[in-house]
Amino acid sequence: MNVKSILATKGTNVVTIGPSQTVRDALRVLADYNYGALVIVDSDRRPIGIISERDIVRLAANNEDCFNAPIHEVMTTDLILGVPQDDLRAVANTMTEKRIRHLPVVDNDGKLIGIISIGDVVKAERNLFEGEADTLRTQILADVS
Repeated sequence: MNVKSILATKGTNVVTIGPSQTVRDALRVLADYNYGALVIVDSDRRPIGIISERDIVRLAANNEDCFNAPIHEVMTTDLILGVPQDDLRAVANTMTEKRIRHLPVVDNDGKLIGIISIGDVVKAERNLFEGEADTLRTQILADVS
């Protein structure tokens, strides 16, 4: 199973924000869409950063005036990106080891085509394991009969 299979189910629509928008703008978008993170893209739709609810909480805890800051000043720029062909178990390991909850997915040109969360990965793996368990149960019951 790979990232492409998750995107086929989840879809490829990604709500993004521009680097000149403010932290307050990001909060509004996060709240409006009930998202945990936003990808910041350039004019060619290439990811240049990401900001999460957790990032904003940490920022606000240290700076009450942070809400008017432009996103490009506070976003995480050391991005870990995925591609549709990435193996799901490898992605799960990377997300766990790097402690990231959201993985922007890009095409061969580096343009954003989707995003997956750790929850998406866990759900896909659970569905895969349930399917394997069902197959084994069916085989065992057929052998008993």
